[in-house]
Amino acid sequence: MAGKLFLVGTPIGNLSDLSPRAVETLGNVDFIAAEDTRVTLKLLNHFGIKKSLVSYYEHNKKESGEKIISRILAGETCALVSDAGMPAISDPGEALVDECRRLSIETVVIPGPSAVVSAVALSGLPSGRFTFEGFLSTAKKARFEHLNALKNERRTMVFYEAPHKLIATLRDMLSVFGDRRISVSRELTKLHEETLRFTISTALEHFTLNAPRGEFVLVIEGAAEDIKPEITLSEAAEMAAELIKGGMSQKDAVKRCAEETGFSKNALYSAVLKM
Repeated sequence: MAGKLFLVGTPIGNLSDLSPRAVETLGNVDFIAAEDTRVTLKLLNHFGIKKSLVSYYEHNKKESGEKIISRILAGETCALVSDAGMPAISDPGEALVDECRRLSIETVVIPGPSAVVSAVALSGLPSGRFTFEGFLSTAKKARFEHLNALKNERRTMVFYEAPHKLIATLRDMLSVFGDRRISVSRELTKLHEETLRFTISTALEHFTLNAPRGEFVLVIEGAAEDIKPEITLSEAAEMAAELIKGGMSQKDAVKRCAEETGFSKNALYSAVLKM
């Protein structure tokens, strides 16, 4: 009988955020697949957990993934963890989860801290709909293609960024998005946690004067909705008159123009009669 794969969310900074269920799962599985075994060993030692560790990260995911799958198919249970946060989210673990799906291996999630959700909650920007965009490419062409594809995105956008690339990223965002609102969170749940709310241009000025430190999550305001150009009542009536000339009934023409311009049907009807 095949075993199971457990996706275990780990702290993004504060070790106290590891849930009791996560501690129990890490202690009960047969082995743990970790992005960096040295980082995970520190976590396990903190909670007094002794467990076999195997390495699973971007550059060995195919070879290591095959071995992990073989062990699970043989009946073992495995916990997959990343260095911080939820595995399989912007993480090579997604390939392992997909293979488990293909082979009908049961996969169980043990939820944990998320830098994305935490930063959005702290931002004060609209959170009903947002899009997670991960890290931008270091290649200039690919980076601008990514940003330009999001230029008209109305949802709040979330990006990860490293300190040494932050200023260049803010500069590129300002050139593509314009000067929108932005929330910049760094070192979430850690000792020097900080969330600053600016416009992009002010953020650029701030971090030009204050060298960026720590890992960053950028939450950016989506594009504004298209604003219909202002129109006078007489112009709206002329629109209705043109529709009537084209064969539309007066009632339907007034109704359509009222919907498109925001004027009341009664006001438009009176204006059309005067014409």
